[in-house]
Amino acid sequence: MANNPYEVEHNIKAPAHPPHKRRPDMSSFTSQLHQISRDSPASNAHSHVGPTPVDVAGLYHLVHDQFATLFQDAPTSENRTFLNGLMTELQSDIQAPPDQIPGVRQEYLDSLDRVPKKQLKQDDSCPICAENYLDDPYPLVVELPCHGSHRFDLECVGPWLQSKGSCPMCRKDLTKKKVIEIPKDEEEEEDDVDGLYG
Repeated sequence: MANNPYEVEHNIKAPAHPPHKRRPDMSSFTSQLHQISRDSPASNAHSHVGPTPVDVAGLYHLVHDQFATLFQDAPTSENRTFLNGLMTELQSDIQAPPDQIPGVRQEYLDSLDRVPKKQLKQDDSCPICAENYLDDPYPLVVELPCHGSHRFDLECVGPWLQSKGSCPMCRKDLTKKKVIEIPKDEEEEEDDVDGLYG
């Protein structure tokens, strides 16, 4: 394959690894989410008005279409079954969209635990795109807080989390903060700061 003049001039060599064939391109999703999101400047002008059901259904439709594209050439029956479950849930949301987008914000995605490359095994792959993480020279794999084995390429899981707010594997709601319960005797000790009352 011939290099273009820019690549020749800047001594850019073709990547050793082929580009990811199965990673979904979610640029349309990101654009749509930004337009209807509660965080965007356009929606802040009308902060009392949330996204319309048509907007929300359209957002789910974009995610559904990307998963349908992956489904068509799914490499394993396990990947096909997984994608089919996600698409079924999205189809139900398209037919009866919620009033608000229940997903997480970008800050949540930014705060997810990254899995270091050295902790990834050669055959570990993303449940959504089914590509091996280590086929990417710079994998960006995140671990969801619901379970240590629920790992995904951030590019693949981000749109699901931003639109649904749940783990694609166990469907645990990730929008709720974890509540830490303090045992009664520790709670009483905290009330008595530095023994001022005793």
